[in-house]
This record gives sequence, structure tokens and C-alpha cells, in this order.
Amino acid sequence: QMQLAESGGGSVQSGGSLRLSCEFSAYFTSNHTMGWFRQTPGKEREGVAAVDWLGNTDYEDSVRGRFTISRDNAKNTLSLEMNDLKPVDTAIYYCAATKLKNNYFTANYYLRYIMTSSKLSAWGQGTQVTVSA
Repeated sequence: QMQLAESGGGSVQSGGSLRLSCEFSAYFTSNHTMGWFRQTPGKEREGVAAVDWLGNTDYEDSVRGRFTISRDNAKNTLSLEMNDLKPVDTAIYYCAATKLKNNYFTANYYLRYIMTSSKLSAWGQGTQVTVSA
């Protein structure tokens, strides 16, 4: 079963930090590229960070250097460490993973072309992150 469950969202002031976690089911092995995207009302989904089967990572330009994605396959957990948060980071954050087994998407390709497709990626329910000025 494809299951992902996010936690760790909340409200912080500008410059603060949050750590998001995603527990995923055993369906998703180390071969599944995974990541995080975010969405705000009236805007399109935006890929934020991704990690592939080799452990390579990629980030959306506005979060590069502030966010860090990591994965612990032994604990079936995906994390997103977010530092120096800004009001523009306010959104619902979703954990995502490729539905296809043995797809071997690179982090770069998955971030830009696959992550936000409901046909190709499984998503969690999301967790709200609110950053106040």
C-alpha cells in the first residue's frame, strides 16, 4: 500500500526553523525517488526538494541553502529541515514518492517533472507551515 504521512508543520516567525517528517509505507523502497512540494491557495504546486536512489538531492532555487532534505530508509522516514524561513514559504507541504517501482528518476528530473503529477506520484495529506513577518 502506498502511504505517506507528514508531521512537523506549525507556525514560526520569519528567520525561524521547522523540521518536517514523513513516514512512508514499505511499498516505497530505496529505489523510489522522493521529495517535498508545497502549495498555496490559487497557486500551482511547487516542487521544493527531492532525493533519489543514489542519495543525490536537488532543490528549488528559492530554498537552496536554507532547506535540507534527508532520508532514512531503515526508519522509512523522509525529512525536510527548513531554516531561515520567510513569509513566502507559507504553504501546505506535501511528501511525495514515485508510484512506479524501479523507475530510477534522478532528483533533478523528479523535482521538475514528476513530483507534482498525481498520476506518477503518491502524496501524503500535507502539513501546514505558516511563517509570520
